[in-house]
Amino acid sequence: MNMINGNQNIIIKGAKVHNLKNISLEIPRNKLIVVTGVSGSGKASLAFDTLHAEGQRRYIESFSVYARQFLGMIDKPDVEKIEGLPPTIAISQQVAGKNSRSTVGTMTEIYDFLRILFSKIGKPHCPHCGIAIQKHSLAHIVKEVMAIPSGTKIFILSQTSKKLESLKEGGFNQVRVNGK
Repeated sequence: MNMINGNQNIIIKGAKVHNLKNISLEIPRNKLIVVTGVSGSGKASLAFDTLHAEGQRRYIESFSVYARQFLGMIDKPDVEKIEGLPPTIAISQQVAGKNSRSTVGTMTEIYDFLRILFSKIGKPHCPHCGIAIQKHSLAHIVKEVMAIPSGTKIFILSQTSKKLESLKEGGFNQVRVNGK
């Protein structure tokens, strides 16, 4: 197989799906590839009906015979050979939904999985000083606050809403609500 910059390429030979007329091409892997052309030029036939269909077919073939009996068989696209094809996903060609904030990530529901992944493996840092942010116990926070010299002005910020009177009774003389 040919290599570009150390990456294996996707090689398609003799694709004849729908309006593709026996085309052969080589597509670099691990790159963002854009397929453009006039209406009817075969963009969707190449991307969805050839590459994605073959990727899905190979994926399903990797299942056990028992598992495959519950899935519909996907026909092999009309192509002589496809090499170097990784697992594939496809995003339907449709309007992005009614919500103007819809993205590819939210439409494909991969956003939720990415959010969970980054929350589990991510290590947040302060954007100003670069120090890692970590969770502290209530006892640790109280110990740190009590170590501050008497008379020092401090700010205690919280997402918890409390009644203003109870804060005043607790000895607080200033409160900031919604930035004011």
